[in-house]
Amino acid sequence: MSKKQKKNLIRIIVSAVLMAAFLFVPAEGVWRLLLFLIPYLIIGYDILMKAAKGVKNLQPFDECFLMAIATIGAIIIAVMGEGDYLEAIAVMLFYQIGEWFQSYAVGKSRKNISELMDIRPDYANIEKDGVLEQVDPDEVETGSVIVVKAGEKIPIDGVIIEGESVLNTSALTGESLPRDVMTGDEVISGCINMTGLLRIRTTSEFGESTVSKILDLVENASSRKSKSENFISKFARVYTPAVVCGALVLAVLPPLLMMLFGQNAGWGTWIYRALTFLVISCPCALVISIPLSFFAGIGGAGREGVLVKGSDCLEALAGTKTIVFDKTGTLTAGIFAVTAVHPEQADENTLLHMAAHVERYSSHPIAVSLREAYPDEHDDCEITDIQETAGCGVSAKVNGAAVCVGNLKMMQAVGAKVEQCPHKHTGTIIHVAKDGVYLGHIEISDRVKPTAKQAVEQLRQAGIRQTVMLTGDNAQAAQAAAEELTIDKVYSGLLPADKVTRVEELLNNRDSGIVAFAGDGINDAPVLTRADVGIAMGALGSDAAIEAADVVLMDDDPLKIAKAIRIARRCMRIVRENIWFSIGVKLICLVLGAVGLANMWIAIFADVGVMVLAVLNAVRAMMVKNL
Repeated sequence: MSKKQKKNLIRIIVSAVLMAAFLFVPAEGVWRLLLFLIPYLIIGYDILMKAAKGVKNLQPFDECFLMAIATIGAIIIAVMGEGDYLEAIAVMLFYQIGEWFQSYAVGKSRKNISELMDIRPDYANIEKDGVLEQVDPDEVETGSVIVVKAGEKIPIDGVIIEGESVLNTSALTGESLPRDVMTGDEVISGCINMTGLLRIRTTSEFGESTVSKILDLVENASSRKSKSENFISKFARVYTPAVVCGALVLAVLPPLLMMLFGQNAGWGTWIYRALTFLVISCPCALVISIPLSFFAGIGGAGREGVLVKGSDCLEALAGTKTIVFDKTGTLTAGIFAVTAVHPEQADENTLLHMAAHVERYSSHPIAVSLREAYPDEHDDCEITDIQETAGCGVSAKVNGAAVCVGNLKMMQAVGAKVEQCPHKHTGTIIHVAKDGVYLGHIEISDRVKPTAKQAVEQLRQAGIRQTVMLTGDNAQAAQAAAEELTIDKVYSGLLPADKVTRVEELLNNRDSGIVAFAGDGINDAPVLTRADVGIAMGALGSDAAIEAADVVLMDDDPLKIAKAIRIARRCMRIVRENIWFSIGVKLICLVLGAVGLANMWIAIFADVGVMVLAVLNAVRAMMVKNL
């Protein structure tokens, strides 16, 4: 609890105690007025000052102005003997209680944000003459060597040049699973070094590092307003002057009409009704709870590793009806592996043996997957005359025999007769020949992520009408992945520009609704920007993703897409609940107040009571752990 919250809580308690105590003091007239002015001013002096400041600046129409008019009017009526001082104090008291609850809720939301902001490093260690010196991360130049001890945050993105350790990435990803790192691995700022000493060569300045971009994103999230917030702001600007005019008419017109018809005007009764009308009409619940709901939702999502750039993005995400996926890196791991071996003139082991030897020195993902499939590649075989032919494959001599590993073009070039394979192929085919004799082929495929199918199922359960997959892969591989994951539509053989075209076709189709695109954030920036909602997955260290996307998922688990949508929809449900509840109760009480069936106590509930309930409801938007 902050100092300001404690101070206000003390004011509330003191004012309530004095109000209750003075009820038993036998004072009349001016003395009774002076007694009750003490708790009134203790609890309401700041409201009166804000109202006076608004009038002075020619911007009087806010809730402070309404509270001031209503309570001063109630005191005047009490002086006239037609009311009670207790009502004026109670209005201020319960209004401050509502404000305290709102302050507490905002503080709780800010705590979620501040937990995320704890990734900001306080310093970086630079080694000079064998001594570590702490400097501001902004002062560290690209290419410098920094030292990160156990328990310290990594301040700047870089590459480990010495040391091994375990990193805690939970502040960024929302996941508690640690990550093992060693020399040569890239590391990003914001992670906590848990065990060993690391020497890291920086690859960016602090202002361009991952942690800096994430902090900028979080700090600016509140500046992008949703349609709901913009509506409430415009509504309040028109509504407040309108109800002040309405209260004025209610106070003056009925008594004048009654006088016109020769009846007792009853000015006190109608002024009391007008003051009650003012208290009831105060739009606090709407003005406070709607932005708070979005703020709480964004804070709760951030704690789970889902960064939303603003309440407008959260609102759009909640309304998503079509999800478009990039295949590689989003639904698949982007890691190739041998999935089938089809020998012709050799056994499986020999086929893998020859392929792994020829691809010994290549860093291509296919070569890596072949070496992983044959872990004994570093045996006593003599490998010479390695040659790579662009667009065809690699050839070498293995113990003097000419071995070729590549595509059909290479097989045709060396005269190896490729037999028709009866098996259905869904991946990339690598053919192998030895001394011009065809040995067989190896199928290599990208692995579907373990949670990808479950993610698609959860999206359907969340109300997503259509799932689409875009990929540059061949039709067979794309169709196989789509069938495995039960994707509705698949488009294959696409270049980055083609992906934008496909997304635009969906955007122009009314049946698609709001279209979200989920990509791995490395080469999908154009599509992330073009979609209604761009979702960058696994965006740790991806500058393009953080810049282009509306929603940034800090790890590469596709289940987080469904979670992000559930968080957004729950937040919007809470927003709608608060809107309908606040407006509904106020309309009922306004009618009751206008016809004299609601007194100041009902007005207090209609204003402060509704605000407190709406604020407490808004706090639920932070509770996203088990969604």
